[in-house]
Amino acid sequence: MDRPLDPAQLGDHLDRLYRAAWALAGSREDAEDLVQETYARVLSRPRLLRNEDDLGYLLGALRNTFLTKKRTESRRLRPGPLPDQLDLVADPQARDPHVALEAGELYAAIAALPDDFRDVLVAVDITGLSYKEAAKALKVREGTVMSRLYRARQQVVRRVDAVS
Repeated sequence: MDRPLDPAQLGDHLDRLYRAAWALAGSREDAEDLVQETYARVLSRPRLLRNEDDLGYLLGALRNTFLTKKRTESRRLRPGPLPDQLDLVADPQARDPHVALEAGELYAAIAALPDDFRDVLVAVDITGLSYKEAAKALKVREGTVMSRLYRARQQVVRRVDAVS
């Protein structure tokens, strides 16, 4: 007795699915992303249910989506944390210890940026790529590079000012 999953009734389960996602993910933002990704997967093609339990099916799909996302994240390279002592991150051009300390604070602020902003800032300001070269290397549009770079620089300035 298979029956198709009715997409019109999926909204009835949103609150319970969201609460389950929050419990799995640990944060509101991640829960929202998880529920959205689950609905996108479920709605990508017609689904047949073997019983009358739409919520049970959705919870299973949510769990599978969560586990797939965690497995994918575990395979990605993550930068290691910076040392707690900023003076260990020395700027070879700096002769004054105060300048070396400022460089360490700057590097720490850059490392704390979200991945998209950090990648653009490193590509343009640290490695010296042009906007066009950075866009090609990061596989984004040139306008996206300029926008992210502007916001990344603002965030770095705020973080360095907060430390000082």
